[in-house]
Amino acid sequence: PAPATLNSSARAFRLSHVAVTLLQYYIFHTQSKVQIKMKLAVLASVLATATAFAPSSSNPVQTSLNAYENALGAQEPLGFWDPLGLLNDADQERFDRLRYVELKHGRICQLAFLGQIVTRGGTHLPGDIDFDGHSFDSYPNGIAAIIGPDAIPLLGLAQIIGFVGALELFVMKDVTGDAEFPGDFRNGFIDFGWDIFDDRVKLVKRGIELNNGRAAQMGILGLM
Repeated sequence: PAPATLNSSARAFRLSHVAVTLLQYYIFHTQSKVQIKMKLAVLASVLATATAFAPSSSNPVQTSLNAYENALGAQEPLGFWDPLGLLNDADQERFDRLRYVELKHGRICQLAFLGQIVTRGGTHLPGDIDFDGHSFDSYPNGIAAIIGPDAIPLLGLAQIIGFVGALELFVMKDVTGDAEFPGDFRNGFIDFGWDIFDDRVKLVKRGIELNNGRAAQMGILGLM
């Protein structure tokens, strides 16, 4: 048992470790090989984004982490939570890089979660997916659409990967170099009124995006 002097932050860290261990046990002992690979991939994605929210402790590394204790996204109930120690001795450049990765994973998972609930609700694109007359709703939902006996053709999957790769290389990046924060991809084109917000509103909206992304990562993991 934990000693009576163990603070609440340390207990939160131990609980998070136990939760991950139980999830790993569930994955390996109840799922097929394909399911294991997919769930481990998503689990790695989720853990990789736990970069700015570590429980406080009294070790020497904490001094170098103090600069990030009040960073955007460090909030109740976990506060500053970094169970993997990714910010140990990290400079601002590394913090910005990890925050950028967290935002990207969150945005991808929000799209994935939305796609799951829409298609599982019975809504699909109209028309055919190929020249052979196969309709969009003739393929299964979720991961079964790309893996399994009823998956879309390999060339279709290649088109999806190519499209995502093109977005990654040429669109979803700071092309102009004028980004206000990590993950700002407006590039002087898409704004939606961002420039008329004051600093407080901007921080609120960025915090909302972070939280929605974190929730979506857990949500898509659960659905998969």
